[in-house]
Amino acid sequence: MAKRQELDKAEQTAQKIEELRQAVLQGGISSVTRGKLLTSISLMKDSLDALSREIDPVRMPDSFFDPTEPRLIGHFVALALIAQERQALKDLTKFYGAGVYAIYYTGDADLYAPISRTETPIYVGKADPNANAKTLIEQGTKLADRLNEHRKSIGKASTTLDIADFECRALAVQSGYQAAAESHLIRLFKPIWNNETRILFGIGKHGDSAETRANNKSPWDTLHPGRKWADANTEAKTADEIRAEVAKHFAEATIFKRTEDVFAAFAAGIRRADQLGADPEDEVLSED
Repeated sequence: MAKRQELDKAEQTAQKIEELRQAVLQGGISSVTRGKLLTSISLMKDSLDALSREIDPVRMPDSFFDPTEPRLIGHFVALALIAQERQALKDLTKFYGAGVYAIYYTGDADLYAPISRTETPIYVGKADPNANAKTLIEQGTKLADRLNEHRKSIGKASTTLDIADFECRALAVQSGYQAAAESHLIRLFKPIWNNETRILFGIGKHGDSAETRANNKSPWDTLHPGRKWADANTEAKTADEIRAEVAKHFAEATIFKRTEDVFAAFAAGIRRADQLGADPEDEVLSED
């Protein structure tokens, strides 16, 4: 009985792979060649995996949930933060724990009107625990300390900001999970005060040392003066330029008005992360 063409091709391919393996084992290869070869092998593996799925009459599920997947852990920690009650930043008291937090604006300043009294934070961040911390007490008061630093910075900018206009959420988490959660929060909300948004950053600066006095003044300190160590620094952008960039950002960004909108966006992000073959680089949390 004649062998089917497909089986003949498969045997030829297997033979070629064995010949390639022997050639690699017998002769030394340079690091450049090794890199190119590994790339080619990876592409061939992907092609064979795709072919295997096409041949198999039983299809793969659309999604696969792995609770140990770091990206998903980040999703759930971030989601747990949003589920916390908001509290006045000015009334914050000391508490144990490291983790993630979000700060919200509730005032009447025109600059921040698009996000005022919404579920879109003006800033999100993380507080890393003490080294090798296993318990909340061992983590220290890192989360409360970080929020208190921001409270003090806002308080010093009293000519343009009122600490009574700010609320926060905070969530202490098991050591090691705060970074992934912070990344998800930044991608989802694109907070205007975060460095990653590249517009009105600088609230997180702790002051310049004597060796770095020539640093430019941050956009945050330009619009919200009050921290004495930043007074003498040169402005990188004018206040009008920064305000224009802020207005453009709010016009283009997704503003989450309600917690329901936030939860829906998180659910959509988790569904995308669960999809088999999903590329982590393509994962973007959005309301769409």
